[in-house]
Amino acid sequence: MAAHFSSGRRRMVMMLLCFIALIPLSYAGGMRISRHKLEVQKHLKRFNKPAVKSIKSPDGDVIDCVHVSHQPAFDHPFLKNHTIQMRPNFHPEGLFDESKVSSKPKEGSNSITQLWHLNGRCPEGTIPIRRTKRDDVLRASSVKRYGRKKHRTIAKPRSTDPDLINESGHQHAIAYVEGDKYYGAKATINVWEPKIQQPNEFSLSQLWILGGSFGEDLNSIEAGWQVSPDLYGDNNTRLFTYWTSDAYQATGCYNLLCSGFIQINSQIAMGASIFPVSGYRGSQYDISILVWKDPKEGHWWMQFGNDYVLGYWPSFLFSYLADSASMIEWGGEVVNSETDGEHTSTQMGSGHFPEEGFSKASYFRNIQVVDGSNNLRAPKGVGTFTEQSNCYDVQNGNNGDWGHYFYYGGPGKTHNCP
Repeated sequence: MAAHFSSGRRRMVMMLLCFIALIPLSYAGGMRISRHKLEVQKHLKRFNKPAVKSIKSPDGDVIDCVHVSHQPAFDHPFLKNHTIQMRPNFHPEGLFDESKVSSKPKEGSNSITQLWHLNGRCPEGTIPIRRTKRDDVLRASSVKRYGRKKHRTIAKPRSTDPDLINESGHQHAIAYVEGDKYYGAKATINVWEPKIQQPNEFSLSQLWILGGSFGEDLNSIEAGWQVSPDLYGDNNTRLFTYWTSDAYQATGCYNLLCSGFIQINSQIAMGASIFPVSGYRGSQYDISILVWKDPKEGHWWMQFGNDYVLGYWPSFLFSYLADSASMIEWGGEVVNSETDGEHTSTQMGSGHFPEEGFSKASYFRNIQVVDGSNNLRAPKGVGTFTEQSNCYDVQNGNNGDWGHYFYYGGPGKTHNCP
């Protein structure tokens, strides 16, 4: 009996010891969860500045009208005492005369807007900022990486490395110029809503203003439209910008998700949905984007359409681009995650190949560069590049209505692109 009792006691003692040993583990797990929650809340507080007014967009976004001097840019230590420049000193000379463009390509494009405008506008003296939601941050690979691109996403037209496609997972169909000093670029970009296969993939159409080598010190300013379920939580086509001064490692971000870009415009929200978009064999819509370096202050300015000067990237953010760009790229990019070893069916542009032409394939038209005299001019020696033309392709041309233009894009996975 005594032996039976002592073995029972032993079992009880062992169970008690195991229970006590588990307490620190569950406590540590709880600590980890609450620390993560605190980190997310801290980031949300940093992203979402106090609003003068908030507007609910039909697509579920909330647009906060934030006082221009309270925007995220001023979290940057170098911008603590910065005086906001409310207009550029100089505009580039020789903007392509849009009145010369034929009526057919311009069908519908005058009425393009952002979806949130249907429910209101921000007052003067404020800027519209898309509110970051908790779910937005939780979708990111880490809280710190939210709003940032993954490393190595630039098209390298002269690369002969066959492993580059698989290594970066990014594919492009672009036109480009290099070999000169560039002080800006412009394009009118056809707007579509490409289908995305995986939530962690995206499809975008943009211009890149590049300085430095393609190594760790690459400088880039980017602007255009994108569909990115990971970043925004839906498949809407959205206006976006990006910048980096170290090849996407530690600097820069999308839109206003870090300190850097200084917005001055109260009408257009970075990251907000563009409305309407083009339809296959239907009405075509496009947006014009101009990015140029102010010759006096040296800041890089951005204009959307003919009427909206959005703001600027201060020149101190950059090393090479503090002087000039050495390469300009225009075109499309997708992420190919190669699930199960097969090419993604994520579409680029309209999801159709360039040879289908107007109202079927996506286009860039009136592509121009800004030269050292602050003049917009036609680019010289335009090259084209794509990693796999059987998946996404590009074809360029030149005429009186559209100046230098190109069609680009494709469906991704097909029998020719397995």
